Amino acid sequence: MPTILIVEDNADNLSLTVLLLESAGYTVLSAVDAEAGLMLAQSGQPDLILMDIHLPGMDGLEATALLKSDAATAAIPVFALTALAMKGDEARIRAAGCDGYIEKPIRIHVFLSTIAARLNLPLPVP
Repeated sequence: MPTILIVEDNADNLSLTVLLLESAGYTVLSAVDAEAGLMLAQSGQPDLILMDIHLPGMDGLEATALLKSDAATAAIPVFALTALAMKGDEARIRAAGCDGYIEKPIRIHVFLSTIAARLNLPLPVP
């Protein structure tokens, strides 16, 4: 199964996301801040990155822009994990280079089906 990198500073959100993805058969890498996420993206070359927007220090949008400007990581799809669902937020998220976004709180079926669709895989059954 593909490898997914999660960059999330909230321990509960990170634990839930890791549990869902591992239950669905994915290999999971995780980071609690953007800097660690950038290093893991370069060294681990995941198939997909789930990026929280509100991170300590560098935010997720800035980290995504850096990933997309680096030839080594530019092709890795990045999905924002965000509670931002206001008008205009999607445009701002996409302008930073995100390939899509998944709203928090996570709805399990939508979460897993969005990831499977982006990776061209059948929907995993957790």
